[in-house]
Amino acid sequence: MPRNNLRNTMKDGALNVSKKDRRGAISRLVKMVIKDYPWHFAIVIVCIILNSGAGAIGSYLVGTVLVNNYVMPALPAINEAGTIIQPGLPFDYTGFITIILLMAGVYALGLFGGYFYNYLMAKIAQGVMKKIRDDLFNHMLSLPISYFDQRTHGDIMSIYTNDVDALREFLSRALPMMASAVTTMLICLVMMLITDFILTAIVLVFAVLMFFLTRLIAKRSSRYFISQQVELGKTNGYIEEMVTGQKVVKVFNYEERNVSNFKEHNDDLYAYSVKANRYASILMPAVNQLGNLQYAIIALLGGLAIVLGANYGFQSLSLTGFHFIEVGNIISFLMFSKSFVQPIGQVSQQLNIAALALAGATRIFAMGDEPSEPDDGYVALCYAKPDENGNPVETSERTGRWAWKHPHKDGSPTSYVWLEGKIDMYDVDFAYTKGKTILHNISLYAKPGQKIAFVGPTGAGKTTITNLLTRFYDIEDGKVRYDDININKIKKPELRRSLGMVLQDTKLFTGTVRENIRFGRLDATDEEVEQAAKLANADSFIRNLPQGYDTVLINGGASLSQGQRQLLSIARCAVSDPPVMILDEATSSIDSRTEALVQDGMDAIMKGRTVFVIAHRLSTIQNSDVIMVLDQGRIIERGTHDDLIAKKGKYYQLYTGHRAANA
Repeated sequence: MPRNNLRNTMKDGALNVSKKDRRGAISRLVKMVIKDYPWHFAIVIVCIILNSGAGAIGSYLVGTVLVNNYVMPALPAINEAGTIIQPGLPFDYTGFITIILLMAGVYALGLFGGYFYNYLMAKIAQGVMKKIRDDLFNHMLSLPISYFDQRTHGDIMSIYTNDVDALREFLSRALPMMASAVTTMLICLVMMLITDFILTAIVLVFAVLMFFLTRLIAKRSSRYFISQQVELGKTNGYIEEMVTGQKVVKVFNYEERNVSNFKEHNDDLYAYSVKANRYASILMPAVNQLGNLQYAIIALLGGLAIVLGANYGFQSLSLTGFHFIEVGNIISFLMFSKSFVQPIGQVSQQLNIAALALAGATRIFAMGDEPSEPDDGYVALCYAKPDENGNPVETSERTGRWAWKHPHKDGSPTSYVWLEGKIDMYDVDFAYTKGKTILHNISLYAKPGQKIAFVGPTGAGKTTITNLLTRFYDIEDGKVRYDDININKIKKPELRRSLGMVLQDTKLFTGTVRENIRFGRLDATDEEVEQAAKLANADSFIRNLPQGYDTVLINGGASLSQGQRQLLSIARCAVSDPPVMILDEATSSIDSRTEALVQDGMDAIMKGRTVFVIAHRLSTIQNSDVIMVLDQGRIIERGTHDDLIAKKGKYYQLYTGHRAANA
């Protein structure tokens, strides 16, 4: 295979899903169905038995009852010369019609059972799928950022679409059909044993042959169907990346390479699909032909048994003892054998759906089993107001001031500490991948209301530091304290609630401009939304939109310029009114004229808050209280703008473009 990552997960062109994974997926799925729909599932089982039993009873009534008890007695006995040697008995029309009506009732009951169990299984399947999607989405929101960093968005979406749909198909169609097939086979086996042991043994021999043939072909087919499902997720992931990156593709003339890479994915998908469907296509005809051969042999041997019984007194053995084989018995047995063998073909058809469903279930449960983002914190955030001594007192009102609510494990009264925005890092080390440390001995001290700027070359670790402050990732060594509280003791949602972020990559959601700004604080009033937009100097361009604040944005705000999208992101941060702000290249997409307007708004937003700024445009951070210069994961310089310029070190080089004096 051309791609290393595919080679690592594939063997002989197919994905290996262990029996343990398959058994685990089946077990969890069945437990989910029984737990959420116990009565529905019980009724389904009863209806399946009714449906299968009706077919077997009908076959018995047709041959053993109607033919043996009503048709055959009415036929005259004829010798070899064709002369009637004994007239038949008078035909019992009343009894015959009674049995016909009984058969009609039995088949009607079977029809009701078949309809009702399919109806209920459709309800169960959709209900289980709804629960899976709900649980999966809720769990996804609890996963750490690292999970999404390591997977394509298209592959994750494929779990919600292709894998869930394959599971729905299995629950609504394949599972009830397979359950009905197994039930029918068991009932027919009992009825055949009641009729004749020898003929039953012949049917079982053919059934074993069909089973091993089905297992051999289905095993190969299912491997490739699973691989097809996995490759479909990878193909969707590639398409999603290329669609979202169309501008980059076009500006760098990447179309031909893009087509080539997609063709590689598509060729793999095609290869797995061909192999999967090739085996699937030959399975049903092969099973059917074996069934037809078995049917012919049973008819031949049955006829021979009738002749031997008539001429030589040959008797057949069954569960009921020795008895003569009659025409009606053979007719019933042929129907039993057909009903016994036919489900094998039906099951073989559903095995591929089952294989896809198991592959999907394995991926779904794998995502569901991903450990949620760990959070051992217990310190919460609350609105507070000062008492007569100036100490914080918790309140449900929005006071504009926050306090840390610190319960104590020893049972002493809960203490409250004003949220001031003091952040300290002590000798922090960090690695995204264990053993590959990228931050070394980072120490910094941000006093409340200070503006701390990080500068340095790309990859120096600037954004990584802010990711540690938000606890998107946890440190390997050292300590981080927030208002003298170990950051690990603070609940992650509460920690992030106290932080506002404006990122370089702006994300707008489908909805109105007002809703996108209100994303920063869902209970913000229209007036607060508009005030935040004014602070960010976004109000003027918003009012020039077709519906102003009620203009609907789609495709991530594609109708807006990059600068306008950034202004909305800044307004979103402003409306959240956070005590601490992180600005990661917040004005990188804004022209110099707009930047001057935004900077005024930003200064107003940052007033009285602790602010961490990452900027390549050094003119925006000259008024910072402290500038920290990073290089290769270490802080190599720190000080004010004037101090660092006077040192003529790395910052001087970055700011002036001249070679540093100590380089």
